[in-house]
Amino acid sequence: MRKLIGLDEDTLDKLEQLGRDRMATLQELADEAFADLLKKHGVPIDLKDALRKSAASSDSQRKH
Repeated sequence: MRKLIGLDEDTLDKLEQLGRDRMATLQELADEAFADLLKKHGVPIDLKDALRKSAASSDSQRKH
């Protein structure tokens, strides 16, 4: 799925430079940034992460 995100020119220039420095595409940088944001807020990134969090939650509930 494609969505448009507006960036100011300075931010876009810096992201493009970072991509060149890391040999990564803008999409790869965006994927990393969004994954970090979801992780920061405790939102599972994928099924494996969701299962891991569910198992950890079940274990902590059993201990109480």
